[in-house]
Amino acid sequence: MSSLKKYFEGIRPHFEEGGKFHAFQSMYDGFDTFLFVPNATSKSGVSIHDAIDSKRIMSLVVIALIPALLFGMYNVGYQNALAAGGLSETGFFALFFYGFLAVLPKILVSYIVGLGIEFAWAQWKKEEIQEGFLVSGILIPMIIPINTPLWTLVLAVAFSVIFCKEIFGGTGMNIFNVAIAARMFLFFSYPSQMTGDTVWVAQKSIFGLGYTLPDTFTAATPLGEMAVNHVPAASLADMVYGFIPGSIGETSVIAIALGAILLLWTGIASWKTMLSVFVGGIVMALIFTATGTNTTPWYEHLVLGGFCFGAVFMATDPVTSARTEVGKWIYGFFIGAMAIIVRVMNPGYPEGMMLAIFFGNMFAPLIDYCVVDSNISKRAKRAANK
Repeated sequence: MSSLKKYFEGIRPHFEEGGKFHAFQSMYDGFDTFLFVPNATSKSGVSIHDAIDSKRIMSLVVIALIPALLFGMYNVGYQNALAAGGLSETGFFALFFYGFLAVLPKILVSYIVGLGIEFAWAQWKKEEIQEGFLVSGILIPMIIPINTPLWTLVLAVAFSVIFCKEIFGGTGMNIFNVAIAARMFLFFSYPSQMTGDTVWVAQKSIFGLGYTLPDTFTAATPLGEMAVNHVPAASLADMVYGFIPGSIGETSVIAIALGAILLLWTGIASWKTMLSVFVGGIVMALIFTATGTNTTPWYEHLVLGGFCFGAVFMATDPVTSARTEVGKWIYGFFIGAMAIIVRVMNPGYPEGMMLAIFFGNMFAPLIDYCVVDSNISKRAKRAANK
């Protein structure tokens, strides 16, 4: 690493003002600060100096996402072979590499388009490269169906980065979660590409791997079956392990839990927000069950769809979530409850986590404002009583 650092220091003058590559100064700074902790320090104001900056935090979140991503790749191959009736004839590595080849283009497109826009934007504004898309770039492919066309993914990424992030001021200033915005763009702009029984299982062979399924093939998700009052064909064990049709990274509760442990252990995610999402979901599911509105057990609501994934990786986004301690409880409970309400009350839209987090992002500033205002009022009353 020392030789690499010397190399970067050696070429630095070429990217500074007056250098022959000064037009790419933002790009150089982005790679340099990603690989090495910058030496620059604040000259004024109150600051805490340590080796953990936002790039390091984002890198840890990406690491936490790896178990769900790797399992999602395997599950893509598993579902393809299961649908074709050739699961017993296909080995583990063949299933994984089929999924890897199916998912990789979506990851590449997401990063190339998103980072390309961020690099161009930073160079145009003469600002530093912002690191928020390190996480968004991998989240977006993980929360979409495997059969999502790449051209629609390009449009969704471009829309979310430009209109939900950069125009608000970039990383740390955006109101809505960028990955959620991308999925909402796809869902409402191209519903036929995002819903239906054929979008959840890869239907074509890739480089001789996998099976080509007929156009008449269908594979409803357990949530889709529940929406039409059918008992899901998948067992509870399959729901927990993740051997069910669904978005690429959202099916395995165990893989998501591994990521949650890392986020909580490092203190990156708020346990209050994460826990309150599950509490809100459980309470609302029990209310619907008690009133006879819905017969789905509360624990199935938690392990199906994007509930766990949203609670762990999306609702806990420190930029778009509530920041006050009391507000985190309210914010998380609101998201969990809203997700179940949408699922139960709208059969045409069985997955409610996306809208729940979107509305949670919308109300997070108001929640924090009310909490802070309440604290100020209480302190003013205590001071007056004294």
